[in-house]
Amino acid sequence: MQNMMKKDLPSREVLFDFHGVPMIHSFSANWEKIQNFQARPDDILIATYPKAGTTWVSYILDLLYFGKTSPERQTSIPLYERVPFLEITISSTDSAERLTTSPRLIKTHLPVQLVPKSFWEQNCKMIYVARNAKDNMVSYFHMDRMTLFHPDPGDWSSYFKRFLEGNSMLLFGSWYDHVNSWWKKKQTHDKIHYMFYEDMIEVKLIYHILFLEKLCCFLGLSSSLEERKQITGGVQFDNMKKNNMVNYSTLQVMDFKVSQFMRKGKVGDWKNHFTVAQNEEFDENYKQKMKNSTLQFRYEV
Repeated sequence: MQNMMKKDLPSREVLFDFHGVPMIHSFSANWEKIQNFQARPDDILIATYPKAGTTWVSYILDLLYFGKTSPERQTSIPLYERVPFLEITISSTDSAERLTTSPRLIKTHLPVQLVPKSFWEQNCKMIYVARNAKDNMVSYFHMDRMTLFHPDPGDWSSYFKRFLEGNSMLLFGSWYDHVNSWWKKKQTHDKIHYMFYEDMIEVKLIYHILFLEKLCCFLGLSSSLEERKQITGGVQFDNMKKNNMVNYSTLQVMDFKVSQFMRKGKVGDWKNHFTVAQNEEFDENYKQKMKNSTLQFRYEV
């Protein structure tokens, strides 16, 4: 992935329907290999809709598993190599297959129905992170602006409309379908730990420690209070934003003059983007699309 250069990729790719999900060539060209990926029983899959805390959870897991035993990783290997994307076709599943760690930490934005079957067959642990739709929309908009091979996001007003329209309009599809399908799967699959971005960003230390305690319990890890405090400090958003091994600044397919990859890491930034009319339109749309869901999100902390 570190070899992904601007000249190697189209400046902006075009969305097309791929098994019912809007996709681009960079994530689908190697599809047979992705679907045939051979998961191991101790693999851990981190799944999110884009810009819902993927990097944050990846860093937390990397520290939990390897922070003490392989500290040199933290300063010598970018996080996107330590925890590779399953669907990136330039280094693709080769990156995941070449991982020498145990467990292998792998991340994906794939909706639940497209996850390779071996992850289910091997009964792998999976961690899903969901973020409230308003903040997720804003963050995804800025990521699409800066990521040079993503489809052109257009202006904010048109992006807002496409997000509300859903499945055919955004890379990886509808936020509503994504969060709800993983939530539904969790009800029948006990190896899915469903988390919320807003819980990770709680300002009080005690909440961070309890959050980590729940995560460790799911993973079957034992960690001391001191270890959890140390990890909590390391994964504070401002610390990650300044960490070149975490903040994606070494990746050349992102234009940091347009936006930072790790931009604000706040709950409630949507208020700086939504007009009053947009907020009212969103709330009505949300009420209809989520009327059969038991998911509850926070828009402030």
